[in-house]
Amino acid sequence: MGLPVLSAIFRSRVVCQRGFVALLNCPKHMKASVSLFSHSAGRCTQTCQALIYRKHGDPSGVVELEDVPVHQTGAKEVLVKLLASPINPSDINMIQGTYSILPKLPAIGGNEGVAQVIEVGSQVKSLKAGDWVIPRDAGLGTWRTEAVLAEDDVISVPNDIPLLSAATLGVNPCTAIRMLSDFEDLKPGDSVIQNAANSGVGQAVIQIAAASGINTINVIRDRPDFTQLSDRLKAIGASHVIKEETLRRPEMKELFKTCSKPKLALNGVGGKSATELLRHLQVGGSMVTYGGMSKQPVTIPVSALIFKDVKVRGFWVTQWKKDHSHDGKTFRAMLDELCSLIQQGKLTAPACTEVRIQDYKKALDAAMQPFSSRKQVLIM
Repeated sequence: MGLPVLSAIFRSRVVCQRGFVALLNCPKHMKASVSLFSHSAGRCTQTCQALIYRKHGDPSGVVELEDVPVHQTGAKEVLVKLLASPINPSDINMIQGTYSILPKLPAIGGNEGVAQVIEVGSQVKSLKAGDWVIPRDAGLGTWRTEAVLAEDDVISVPNDIPLLSAATLGVNPCTAIRMLSDFEDLKPGDSVIQNAANSGVGQAVIQIAAASGINTINVIRDRPDFTQLSDRLKAIGASHVIKEETLRRPEMKELFKTCSKPKLALNGVGGKSATELLRHLQVGGSMVTYGGMSKQPVTIPVSALIFKDVKVRGFWVTQWKKDHSHDGKTFRAMLDELCSLIQQGKLTAPACTEVRIQDYKKALDAAMQPFSSRKQVLIM
């Protein structure tokens, strides 16, 4: 599928963004009747605060907190109060203009978060006031205090799980569980190796794998607080935590005396790190790339393809959600499984720093710092 098609899909999902553009571009005397958060026009009855960017660039320079109107709830819509929304790398890339798909500008930032339903339209069947909901897909613009959204654009989650777990449920845990489930038939005692192990995806992989009896070999860059970070990852279930340099050292032979060679490698970095992961895969194993933080290409040695018959795949959770949008049961089952792990205490949110939306500049700056192992979460 080409980029223009993906862009069209993205824009069709972001009903609030489309209304926002119309509001800014229409004559001033007409703005009161133009919907900001839906494709249907409606009388604006109140305002909310939203983090908006009108051009691409450095997030701390182009994102502004503004008051925007909220229209009346339509028959198939819900009024929600946003509770918490994380700042993910993809959010930063969208603002910078470097992500695969980009919303039409001006846009409201944020693709993930949790909200509470305040009011439901007369034809809404699946939701009621008080329910917690998360976006079904990217593009709803979650960095705001309130929104009117289509019923089909959100899905309910239990409101008895921790707030930060709900706010960070829709991207990283979904990515982790799909990669652990869809590429290799992993059984208790099998091993998975991953880089970027301290990322949100990495921490979810550790916990979901541990809950199934799967060993994880977790690679992180060397840093001043390596020991503390290693201890924290082991506390949530990591079997082994090693530095990038260790991948190229004889110590790996000793490590594989205590656990099997991995069937699955998960690559969120690219470059040399990905190549080193491949070297340690079992014959016939799979490497799945879901990110490229190093901004370096993945290089596959010919010997790995010929003599080890490794499989090299890619995964993008946004595409997975699109591919399964016609089958609500699959998405529902995945969320139920993840929420069950949360309720059992087997899956926790990554280390987070809660920041009021009014202090968004501090949160954006912190989210872009190197070696950051804490996710910034905007509290509305």
